[in-house]
Amino acid sequence: MRLQKLIIGLVLVLTALTVDLTAAPPGAAADPTPGTGGPSGWASAIGWAAAAEAAGASGADGASGVSGVSGAGDVAELPWSAARASAKVSTFNGKAFDTCNTPSTDTMRRWLKSSYRGVGVYYGGRGRACKTQAHLNHAWMRSVKRMGWRVLPVYVGSQSPCVVAKNKRHVRIGKNPAAQGQREGSDAVRRAKAFGIGKQSPLYLDMEAYPYRKKSCASATLSFVRSWDRQVRRQGYVPGFYSSADSGVLHMEMSRRAGVRDLPEVMWFARWHTKPNLYREAALGRSAWHPARRIHQYAGNVKESHGGRALKIDRNLVHAPVARIS
Repeated sequence: MRLQKLIIGLVLVLTALTVDLTAAPPGAAADPTPGTGGPSGWASAIGWAAAAEAAGASGADGASGVSGVSGAGDVAELPWSAARASAKVSTFNGKAFDTCNTPSTDTMRRWLKSSYRGVGVYYGGRGRACKTQAHLNHAWMRSVKRMGWRVLPVYVGSQSPCVVAKNKRHVRIGKNPAAQGQREGSDAVRRAKAFGIGKQSPLYLDMEAYPYRKKSCASATLSFVRSWDRQVRRQGYVPGFYSSADSGVLHMEMSRRAGVRDLPEVMWFARWHTKPNLYREAALGRSAWHPARRIHQYAGNVKESHGGRALKIDRNLVHAPVARIS
């Protein structure tokens, strides 16, 4: 009898969770129709999953989430969207780190002794914590490319009106989030071009944690993100999104399930103090942003030293697009 009650209780809890995730998320009611160009459905439309397997992009869906990851990582070039079927997007499968200040080329050369082969670079945006990047320029991009590094360009723009971090509240989204998202999307592309980051490259919008269940706040944030995505995509780049798994990422997943258009094409989720795993994240549907469209930031603010150079970094497992550098 107790076992029966336990089973019934478990079923009720799972049902409640399913209803919660499939319901229209805050701010999503204005556009419930599934669209093209976003995560909902285009992979099957162009057979990208099959292409990924054919190209040997292995190791992304293993039991540990890290199987098949070698020191240098696996790089494949695959068709990205139906609208750009003839274009190529470069993807990387391996480990990456990101750090606030871009390291010197000498440090990057020394860090080739590590298992990392990808690096996140905070290249623009009014919300960047490290605004002065002494080493970051077009020549740096070319140098690390020649060394074999894969670059993940991160744009820290305006933040949610209800952003949790106090040091981000001075850069909150304003009264017209759609127009602001469009302007900042254009700025993200313009700055990317200045660093030699070409079309078909991903640009990752960094949106720090916010209480997405606050409807007015969620509505403004989603409007900004969608507008930013549209502008970045319109100019030939791939819009990505970084946030906390239980905050912005869950908000995007709820929006995807509700059929909202113009969502990010790549998901970079932060869940620390866990083993690296791309496709067992509870906040995301298993088939969502799949394949080769996820990054798991599994540890943050850790100190590592390689080749005699120490850095404070975040650790990431990657199976996602990387910059095309000219």
